[in-house]
Amino acid sequence: MKDINIYKYLIGKLRVQPVCIIIFAAIMATLGFQVLIQAVEQLIRDEPSENMNNEKLIWLYTIMLTATSVKLVFWIYCRSSGNRIVRAYAKDHYFDVVTNVVGLVAAVLGDKFYWWIDPIGAIILAFYTISNWSGTVLENAISLVGQSPPPEVLQELTYLVLRHDPQIKRVDIIRAYTFGALYFVEVDIELPEDLPLKEAHAIGESLQIKIEELSEVEREFKISSKKWIGREL
Repeated sequence: MKDINIYKYLIGKLRVQPVCIIIFAAIMATLGFQVLIQAVEQLIRDEPSENMNNEKLIWLYTIMLTATSVKLVFWIYCRSSGNRIVRAYAKDHYFDVVTNVVGLVAAVLGDKFYWWIDPIGAIILAFYTISNWSGTVLENAISLVGQSPPPEVLQELTYLVLRHDPQIKRVDIIRAYTFGALYFVEVDIELPEDLPLKEAHAIGESLQIKIEELSEVEREFKISSKKWIGREL
């Protein structure tokens, strides 16, 4: 995404981020559905799994607890990142911690008490997986279709524009919409009729730079300056 080619990708590769997250989340949701099918089939066949001996139990505890500990460390590390892809990995690590713990408990209880506890646990985890990652798909799909920001974002942009320069008489139009992880912004401002074109251009350019410095804005690509004629009532 950071490898910018302005001749091939005129507006950058910002949408690569949510596209990758959607692909990753779709794969995870599909795997959850596969686990659901296998668990239901085992319950229908009414075939208990083979009981584990002490050696298998030791290997089970060692592998699952080690993997869970590593995933827990990765989750703590990735969740503090400002990159949405890395935060998606944090979500995956957290999901692995939950599934490992629940899966281990279900497997041990199914081996010691009732065999059907194991597939029931798998079904619970499958529904959790499908609902969790389906929500991630929906969230990132919405960010690709140009969703409007919350009112407070538009209020912040309007305040910033009006306070930018005393020559700005009014904000005629201000629009913002998602373009991947961040927002694209369009602004129309009204300036005095007798303002020289050079000064009007300088005001628009400096305003564009200021808007693009906001953390939630990817690019401000349209600032229109309209002449303004004051009228007496």
